[in-house]
Amino acid sequence: MTVQPEPGVAATPAAIVTDDLADDVGPLTNSVFDLPDHLSPKADPTLIARDEQHFAAIAESLEQSITDLSDRLDAERKAPGGKGRQAVVRDMEIRRLTARLRALRRFGLDLCLGRMVGGDGSEPVYVGRFGLTDSTGRRLLLDWRSPAAEPFFGATHANPMGLASRRRYRWTRGRITDYWDEVFTPDGLEAHAALDDQSAFIASLGSNRSGRMRDVLGTIQADQDAIIRAGSRGALVVDGGPGTGKTVVALHRTAYLLYSDPRLGHRRGGVLFVGPHQPYLAYVSDVLPSLGEEDVQICTLRDLVPEGAAATIETDPDVARLKSSADLVKAIEAAVRFYEEPPAKGMTVTTGESDIWLSADDWAEAFEAPGPGTPHNEARDEIWEELLTILMEKYDGDEPEDLVRRSLLQNRELLTTVNRAWPLLEATDLVADLWSVPAYLHRCAPWLSPDEVRRLQRGNAQAWTMSDLPLLDAARQRLGDPEASRRKRRHDAAVAVERERMATVVDDLIEADAYDDGEGLLTMLRQQDLRDALVDEAALPSTEPDRLAGPSRTSSWTRPRN
Repeated sequence: MTVQPEPGVAATPAAIVTDDLADDVGPLTNSVFDLPDHLSPKADPTLIARDEQHFAAIAESLEQSITDLSDRLDAERKAPGGKGRQAVVRDMEIRRLTARLRALRRFGLDLCLGRMVGGDGSEPVYVGRFGLTDSTGRRLLLDWRSPAAEPFFGATHANPMGLASRRRYRWTRGRITDYWDEVFTPDGLEAHAALDDQSAFIASLGSNRSGRMRDVLGTIQADQDAIIRAGSRGALVVDGGPGTGKTVVALHRTAYLLYSDPRLGHRRGGVLFVGPHQPYLAYVSDVLPSLGEEDVQICTLRDLVPEGAAATIETDPDVARLKSSADLVKAIEAAVRFYEEPPAKGMTVTTGESDIWLSADDWAEAFEAPGPGTPHNEARDEIWEELLTILMEKYDGDEPEDLVRRSLLQNRELLTTVNRAWPLLEATDLVADLWSVPAYLHRCAPWLSPDEVRRLQRGNAQAWTMSDLPLLDAARQRLGDPEASRRKRRHDAAVAVERERMATVVDDLIEADAYDDGEGLLTMLRQQDLRDALVDEAALPSTEPDRLAGPSRTSSWTRPRN
């Protein structure tokens, strides 16, 4: 197998292999090592011959893998698209193959970070950006995120983690321009050229800075690796001054969790990387793809809220200070609770031939029905169901229950009262009213002074600033989706219509007696469970929101009075 140098890089003399390896590998036309003259002792064949052999196997496996993946990708693209789930599965396979092919083409032999040799005298284990095997299944590269690769990053003299030595490579345009050996046992001293334990790390400090974060995977230190591989339960806070490696740890931890945490696999979850501003994201954007992860979503704080794209900087520092207070988030809760007060007076609900008295206590009982933490907009359906239950229990007429329930559902006066007492709310409307109705803000944030209330008011209440975004986010979390209730009602109405249609079809079949299999099939159709099973709810309007539709702009609410 011939390893070609990168374009524009002069070839070094052919590698010399030692006698014990010459029978196992053919001569390489060009060496992967491109060591400068002052490092010529490191070019000793006794030091690098084993590496040359292994890199030849990696190059051959990479070439074969790229060919195989390209053929499979072409076949998938030419195959019929199919329908439904078949089309989704095909698209996902094309996406997976494309991502893998892009990762393989992104790197060459510089996939390899280094190697480690165990204290038991076993063969060296080569660690890479991702795993790689040859056609026989032999492991050529061990994924850096796997538990078996942890000693490569975590071994120290105090805790060698079973290693005799570790070698790190320095790559320049696809060639090795330096390497460093760290030795942990007396046996590891044999045939090693560079024994400066920190040489790889110190050399990385001397590199020139650029507009993008440099690749530092090969120089991750033991204390950084401990943070990267820490457990994923709960929050992990990494504190440190500028330039101490916090971002490096966060990015590598992201790649590690995507590899190791089962909650993030098989499309059960994902990772969102949030940065302070776009220049920061541009600086780090190349790191995760270089670690083999291309599906991580990255954004700034303003991207988390729909209004963030057009938000401006808050020009008044006093207003910015007030809005940044955690106390003001409490005002969001009070603002929502303003719309969750049951009617203080009872009412008569007319249904068919009867009147049902709905007292103030009944209203209060219904308004307590939603469980703790239920978003405001989604709680309204629970309140409505509880009201229907209370009214049905009070009904003492002779009409069938289904007719009474249908009559209650269509009672305009009852619907209007519920909508006024517990309206559907939009986060933008709720927050905007805090900045445009002084009495409302004073009610929701009574600790604010009159001057502070006045400062927070503005002419265009929805001229959002960056300081508004956390409050809008808090309001959305507390309110929930205002469209959820509407989608559920549309779905339930469609199900009712379909059930009525199927009931008519079944009644016509039974009446016609057109089919009799002798086993009572037509008689079975009289059972309600079977009739319900005939309704295909999957073909009806879904109660789930369209994730690609963007935020809702509709509003159904009552504006507070001055």
